[in-house]
Amino acid sequence: MVDIFDEVSEDLRQERALRLAKRYGGLLILAALLVLGGVAGQELWQNHQKHQAEAAASKYLALTAQVDQPDGQLTQDQAAKTAQALVAFADTAPETYKTLARLRAAGLYANMNDDKDAAPLWTRVGADEAAPTLLRDAANLLWAQHEIGTASDSDILARIQPMVQAQNPYHGLAREVQALVYLHQGNMAMAKSLFAQVQADPGAPEGARNRAQAMLAKLNG
Repeated sequence: MVDIFDEVSEDLRQERALRLAKRYGGLLILAALLVLGGVAGQELWQNHQKHQAEAAASKYLALTAQVDQPDGQLTQDQAAKTAQALVAFADTAPETYKTLARLRAAGLYANMNDDKDAAPLWTRVGADEAAPTLLRDAANLLWAQHEIGTASDSDILARIQPMVQAQNPYHGLAREVQALVYLHQGNMAMAKSLFAQVQADPGAPEGARNRAQAMLAKLNG
């Protein structure tokens, strides 16, 4: 009897499975295809991104090859054309290379004493939330260094405020900018205090400490 009931139960299960297959088979096949399509699509997207990154890296290296020559000095015209090409490249490049290209172009403009074209690029990188924090801070710091006496003192101080904290790797340079801003305002007491902090700060770059020492000697002389 047990065997008969087992056979009947098995028959019922098979019959139910057939009915379900007839009713929902199309949907199940569609779901399976969507899952497989999703996996394939993910792989295609990852391959696409990889190829984009490789192409961007090659393009970036080609654009900066002349700049990176250790014994090569670009003419004014060459530097301007390279900067323009980097800016154009950045418009369609993946995030990392977009940021690097804009910083490199800004640096070329700054070397030509063209802060008018450099400043917007630094500002754009500094405001780009998708860019790494270190690069955003570097862009804001470079903007502040070059805009002293041009931009408003309050804008400069606001831009570098996040970097003056001791845990920020740029804090020594940021405090140097603060000191220069206060010096520009005629606030000698604040300027001297900040230069003294930079001079005594082992975490500040050696160049910044040396400049702070020279400024203190000049202000106290």
